[in-house]
Amino acid sequence: MEIRHRYTGDLIRRISTGSLVGGDLRGANLRGANLRGVNLRGANLRGANLTQADLRHSNLTGADLGEAQLESAELAGADLREADLSGADLYAADLEDATLEEADLHEAVLDSADLRDADLQGADLEGADLRYADLRGADLHGTDLTNSDLRDSSLTGSNLEDAVFTGTQLAGAEFDEASLETTATGA
Repeated sequence: MEIRHRYTGDLIRRISTGSLVGGDLRGANLRGANLRGVNLRGANLRGANLTQADLRHSNLTGADLGEAQLESAELAGADLREADLSGADLYAADLEDATLEEADLHEAVLDSADLRDADLQGADLEGADLRYADLRGADLHGTDLTNSDLRDSSLTGSNLEDAVFTGTQLAGAEFDEASLETTATGA
């Protein structure tokens, strides 16, 4: 299998196996790689450079993306259920319509990320940086946002039922038409 640059078509990496399911790509430089629709279920991408990579509609269920660089990556429609994205840098990443149920995003950087209509039910966003993030229509039911930074983010029309906001910075955040039933804000 060959992984090519999404814009130039240049070869980035050749993989001897035809499948990346459960593959070990720790620390790999996949900057700008075209991985659209690829099955990376359970793959180890810890610390990988996926800056500007195209991962739209890819299966990353249970993948380890901890500490990965995903700045401006295209992840729209990707399946990231139960993925480890702890400490990952997703600055300005496109996660529109992505599925992140039960994902570990604690201490992740999601500053200016597009999370419109994303499914984040039960995700761990403790200590995450979500400044200027677009979370319009996102489902954050049961999400842990303890000590996260949501300043100047848009949560218009989002589902925040049973979400935990203890210690969360909310200055300038928009909550128009958001569902806030039984949301815990802490003291």
